[in-house]
Amino acid sequence: MRCERLHAARYRHHGTQIMSFEQAAVRLAGGFIKPIDDETLRSTLQSVLPNTPLGELENIKSLPGMVNAAADTLHKVWRAGIDLSARAGGHPRLEALAHLEAAVLAKLPAGMLRPMDIVACARSRIHHSQKVLGALTVEGLTELSPCWRPLLIELATEIPVTWSAGPRRIPAWLVGSAIKVVEAAAQHPEVSVASAASGLHEAIEALRWVRSLLASGDVAPHEIAIAAASTAEYDHYFLALRSDANIDLHFVHGVRTVTTRDGQAAAALADILVRGLSQTRIRRLAALCSDGPALSVLPEGWLRVLPTDAPMATSAAWNRLLSGLEAEDWPDGCDHSPALKFAIELLAKGPDAADEIGPAFLSGRALAIWRKALMAGPAASIDTSLENLKQDDGLDSCVSVTWMPASALAASPRRFVRLIGLNSSRWPRGISEDRLIPDHIIPTHVLDPLPINQADRRDFETIMATTSGQLVLSRARRDSDGRLLGRSPLLSGLGTETYLRRNAVPLHAFSETDRLMARTEEFRGYPQAVSALACWRDWKREEITAHDGKVRPDHPLIQAVLDRTQSASSLRRLLRNPLGFVWVYGLHWSAPDAGAEPLVLDPLEMGDLVHMVLDIALQSIEAAGGLGSATAQVVDELVENAAARVAADWESERPVPPAIIWTRTLSDARMTASNALTYGNQELAGAQSFAEVPFGGSTAKSDGAIPWDPSTRVEIPGAGFAIKGYIDRLDIFDDGKRAIVRDYKTGRAPRSAIRLNGGKELQRCLYSFAVKSLLGEDVSITASLLYPRENLDLQLDDPEAVLSEVTGYLVAARSNLQSGLAIPGPDTGDDYDDLAFALPANAGPTYCKRKRPIAAAMLGDAAQVWEAE
Repeated sequence: MRCERLHAARYRHHGTQIMSFEQAAVRLAGGFIKPIDDETLRSTLQSVLPNTPLGELENIKSLPGMVNAAADTLHKVWRAGIDLSARAGGHPRLEALAHLEAAVLAKLPAGMLRPMDIVACARSRIHHSQKVLGALTVEGLTELSPCWRPLLIELATEIPVTWSAGPRRIPAWLVGSAIKVVEAAAQHPEVSVASAASGLHEAIEALRWVRSLLASGDVAPHEIAIAAASTAEYDHYFLALRSDANIDLHFVHGVRTVTTRDGQAAAALADILVRGLSQTRIRRLAALCSDGPALSVLPEGWLRVLPTDAPMATSAAWNRLLSGLEAEDWPDGCDHSPALKFAIELLAKGPDAADEIGPAFLSGRALAIWRKALMAGPAASIDTSLENLKQDDGLDSCVSVTWMPASALAASPRRFVRLIGLNSSRWPRGISEDRLIPDHIIPTHVLDPLPINQADRRDFETIMATTSGQLVLSRARRDSDGRLLGRSPLLSGLGTETYLRRNAVPLHAFSETDRLMARTEEFRGYPQAVSALACWRDWKREEITAHDGKVRPDHPLIQAVLDRTQSASSLRRLLRNPLGFVWVYGLHWSAPDAGAEPLVLDPLEMGDLVHMVLDIALQSIEAAGGLGSATAQVVDELVENAAARVAADWESERPVPPAIIWTRTLSDARMTASNALTYGNQELAGAQSFAEVPFGGSTAKSDGAIPWDPSTRVEIPGAGFAIKGYIDRLDIFDDGKRAIVRDYKTGRAPRSAIRLNGGKELQRCLYSFAVKSLLGEDVSITASLLYPRENLDLQLDDPEAVLSEVTGYLVAARSNLQSGLAIPGPDTGDDYDDLAFALPANAGPTYCKRKRPIAAAMLGDAAQVWEAE
């Protein structure tokens, strides 16, 4: 219709009116009559379905998709001219649909009629057709729905009616009528057949073909079309490729709403309603709907008040957070907690309040999309409804290359056409029964006189006959899963098939990226290609290069990292993974979060959980008389209370596993904490115990007692490093001359005694030195690793000698890093390296195995710690 209007305007066909036959019938019917549009029908179905008894359909009427199925069935029934009320006694299914139709018709606005009712009104006013319509020409159709045929045949007795068939097939029902049929000879385009590797390759080749036509200078964009019997499989390919190609490719059938920003805003809101609250979903909603009424009152940057790692998956968690916020916590210094609390409470109402929630968070086109989705299905499945909605892409078909269904191309021919997806079972498609009226109730050929397989064949014939320039027929050899696909029977006898290779050099590239991939010599000169190729080659060489972490000596960034106060963890990384040390502490790299809802806690998180329980439980035990005098029953009781407090805080601030696994995890943490606190406590009579003791400048994690000033600087003599951290547990005896330093390990115990364990275990040595330097040289220190799961306590013999040994390794490591050797170590690329994503794929057994011997030789004395027992 758009193209015909443009044609009429160009050739000054004044007085010509272009409309669908349905619109012409409505005009003749007169008054305020109008057809039932799809949106009104769906909204009416949404409102009448819950209260309309549907007999054998009663159990499915509230399911997602029922509105779509009912709308499609009613449209088919009306187009076929079937009177459901007259057939209601023939089958319970028809009776149910007749009740539904009656409820819909009663709810529709006055004057909105079914096609058969419009035809009846129009036929009663047929004598006005000369003045109302004048001469009538039917253009571009291969078939007309049965409901309109009697009116068209009767109109031909009153006014000149022309059926402009061109080279198309002429419907049999026109024979014997007064309708004038105008035929034309079929076109004879240049036809070629090609096979591509996959659907994506087909789309790429189609855009290369478009680019070649446009580059010739002889073809205008509006003369080019790409079509398929079903566009759904290819839509996402063309949507991604057209932006890269910078070609105005018009989607005649519309684009999915969720591919637009407004659609994503509605989808973000639907995600919360269907799947519940979470911080990730709220952040996404805030990014897309900041101009909505509920969130526009919040200041810019308000998301900074949310704890980064907290899942915030319940209303209770949000209430705890908001109740603890004060005015100074907000970016503008004003307390916006009530406004945010209102928004969260509104979202927590879920799908039942979708009509209220939409206007509160969305505006403009996003709100219109939201309301349209609510008409298409129940609120509980609004995410699915949004997924299926489409909208216009904003381009004009009259001046653009078009991507469209074959049915649209058959009605509006173009000179240069490429048909894709010509595979068996895809073109023509198989016949499928109606979802609500199967073939045994009303035969499919009656309900749908032009079934989909016949329509596909007719559309193919029409396109072959109406394309005047070039016609390319394309199919995919394999689907997206790699399965082999067959040829469409429509390709039989149409010439030899050209085999298109996926890696072939194209004659015309569709984009700059495609051009560079085709011209390897040109791409090789680009800085990105030069750098990538050099990196790849260096990774394969059996020597240490700049791409393995080697930098210039005395680099200021490395010097700044070395001058910072270290921890046992950072020094371990320095000794065992110098490359990762620079990445983490110099470049501030970190691994992305694994997800908001883990199935189980990883070992590090499990350790944090146990340490938090131990910290709170030990403070309670000390307040109740001390660990040395506490019975096992008292310990278990206080550990139980501590675990409950920790669980509440953890659920507010961090992701938690599913409920049944979380309950088991807490039970495991309680058992581990009880074992840790009861192990050897009979030897602590008169001693005072401390947990999570900060030193070297670390900030206290709780309000518990601290035996020293935590801001006091602690330096390792001779190593050039200051250290800080938290001692898991410190027991100081009442004489002040003895102390026990314990570091809890929640994993498995080693098979034999360890000292440094290849540089992995530095805590005992460093923490005992820190305690001695802070309490005095005359204090006797016992340092150990306690494995509470196995009640195993591994004490460190001669901590001073071990410290001297560690100092030597640290001095060597510092010297290596200052000389530019930020290179891989034994922890680089292992199972626990959270930065392995920055290394080559499968780095452990390949890249790291190749580089490690050379790195060990270059690191010299520092690498000897890897072999330390």
